[in-house]
Amino acid sequence: MLGTVLLLLALAEPVCPSPDSAASRRAEALKRLLEVFGMEDPPAPPAHVKQPPQYMVDLFNTVANADGVTKNPDILEGNTVRSFLDKTHGEKMRFLFILSSVAKNEKILTAELHLFRLWPRATNGPKRHHFCQVSIYQVLEKREAEVPGGKKLLAARLVSLQGSGWEVFAITQAVRDWMEDESSNQGLLVTVQGLGGSPLDPPPLQFASGGDHHESKKPMLVLFTDDGRRGASLPMAGFPDLQPQAPVLPAKPAVPRLSRPRRTRSLDRLQPCQRHPLSVDFEEIGWSGWIISPRGYNAYHCKGSCPFPLGENMRPTNHATVQSIINALKLSEGVSSPCCVPDKLYSINLLYFDDDENVVLKQYDDMVAGSCGCH
Repeated sequence: MLGTVLLLLALAEPVCPSPDSAASRRAEALKRLLEVFGMEDPPAPPAHVKQPPQYMVDLFNTVANADGVTKNPDILEGNTVRSFLDKTHGEKMRFLFILSSVAKNEKILTAELHLFRLWPRATNGPKRHHFCQVSIYQVLEKREAEVPGGKKLLAARLVSLQGSGWEVFAITQAVRDWMEDESSNQGLLVTVQGLGGSPLDPPPLQFASGGDHHESKKPMLVLFTDDGRRGASLPMAGFPDLQPQAPVLPAKPAVPRLSRPRRTRSLDRLQPCQRHPLSVDFEEIGWSGWIISPRGYNAYHCKGSCPFPLGENMRPTNHATVQSIINALKLSEGVSSPCCVPDKLYSINLLYFDDDENVVLKQYDDMVAGSCGCH
């Protein structure tokens, strides 16, 4: 629970801590926990109840299990996915996305424009075409996008005039331009033409706009980036087995206090190196207002002894084996026995609202102890 997490993050509490001391230590512990998640301050919760884009929820469920633990470290391109909603407030076929929340040091990998294709308009005459050409332009001159040199083609393809659903277009180069020069972000222009490039008036195909349609159909920019954070070089694997490494042996029957020496009782309490639960509850920490998923996760921690001789079940390194021998034979002064530490770590994923109420999916390395060993 939270108390366990804060105890691990902060120094040991005084014997009789004052209320002010306890509050300051809690604040310092939470600050350090934020640093682990790459933040200076926790984002403010959305001003009103807000549903995250279904695409982001589906992506989270594809990447992670219910506790946020990564199923496969190779699914995501980079370690951060951001979604931005259109800010033009319903202007037809023109879209603007504000990217101020993207850090300058983030590497832009892929940017996608997601548009929801509405059901085609009913027409009185016969349908002559089943497809139309949709083109996406980067606007270079806000007031004169239609003049030569006022826009740059980013993507174009044929789109069916039957049915409805999401269409995705690559716009990576435009976003890279905007990140280099924020003032160059004049938005995007979408055109619908016939198969030969002929104008269609009115266009038989329409996309949902930001102001006229349901929240779930609003135009969206999805940005895949990498912020350069990397974890320790411990072994990684696919979907982690989060079951305990070994069953905990049942406690021995109670024995009267004076029937055995104190040293024997102390040795009985020593368990071999193994993994133990360590719950992180975001609601208890006070972060549930901005974190969408998960509500918490099990970080696990390693605890136990590494006695000589180290068996294979202790997963020792060669160095730990030699250190254990030196310690047991007292061949060198000041050499302790090996320590019980994580030897496999897994990443977790957070789906959350940032300060601008954009939804972000971020992957954090080395957040869950997958297994323990003597090192």
